[in-house]
Amino acid sequence: MNPTIQLAPAQVEFFKTHGYLSLDVITSAAEIARMRGIYDRLFANRTGRETGNQFDLAGADEEGVEAKLPQILGPSRYEPELKDSLYMANALAIAKQLLGEEATFQGDHAILKPARSPAATPWHQDEAYWGSDWE
Repeated sequence: MNPTIQLAPAQVEFFKTHGYLSLDVITSAAEIARMRGIYDRLFANRTGRETGNQFDLAGADEEGVEAKLPQILGPSRYEPELKDSLYMANALAIAKQLLGEEATFQGDHAILKPARSPAATPWHQDEAYWGSDWE
């Protein structure tokens, strides 16, 4: 899929100066609806749990106990169509514009945080989840 986002020079400069950039949207409403269905199915089926890639970020992570803050490491490993999306194409295009042409896809991660959930995301460093062999 071809990307549809081209950052303006002012956006790239803002990122270089401030270390972040906020964008309104990077995909379509229709794709969000399609992806939401995929993620809902992955979480409902507890996909990845048997390989240690789905677990509770905020709870005891016990069998038979509903997760307070379930997460899946590498959801596109289980649903490869997630990689072939406008969202991913645009995300990579943005990364290349901000970080350089050598930027590559390093992995994906999904957290399901229900509305009004009292579970807080604990302090963590994302780098701890990713090895050099990730993909």
